[in-house]
Amino acid sequence: MSYCRQEGKDRIIFVTKEDHETPSNAELVADDPNDPYEEHGLILPSGDINWNCPCLGGMASGPCGPQFKSAFSCFYYSTEDVKGSDCVDQFRAMQECMQKYPDLYPQDDEGEEEEKKPVERIEETAPTESATTKEEKGSS
Repeated sequence: MSYCRQEGKDRIIFVTKEDHETPSNAELVADDPNDPYEEHGLILPSGDINWNCPCLGGMASGPCGPQFKSAFSCFYYSTEDVKGSDCVDQFRAMQECMQKYPDLYPQDDEGEEEEKKPVERIEETAPTESATTKEEKGSS
């Protein structure tokens, strides 16, 4: 004997072997691509950014949500040869906001150290401005 019961938010359904032997008569409803409540990926069918996409990890909300949206929108819609090169100010504003909330936006100290090492090596091996200036004057 099959039956159904509700326990809090859960519905428990017990079915018999006979219930499983007969084909289902359930009708599936096709997804409506224009349904604004339907889950989509990062880009909606309209071409707009889906700020509710779980792939953004909640970055679009919170104290720095507006700065994130501004920077990400700028990058997404950028038509520059180096995509996003026109968005430096927006990303800087987002970074400054995130630094105000270290508990919400922790920074990876290891990654920063790794990033600094190659830059330090370049600075150590790069000619100084005065040496470059002397070389240029000597070759003129």
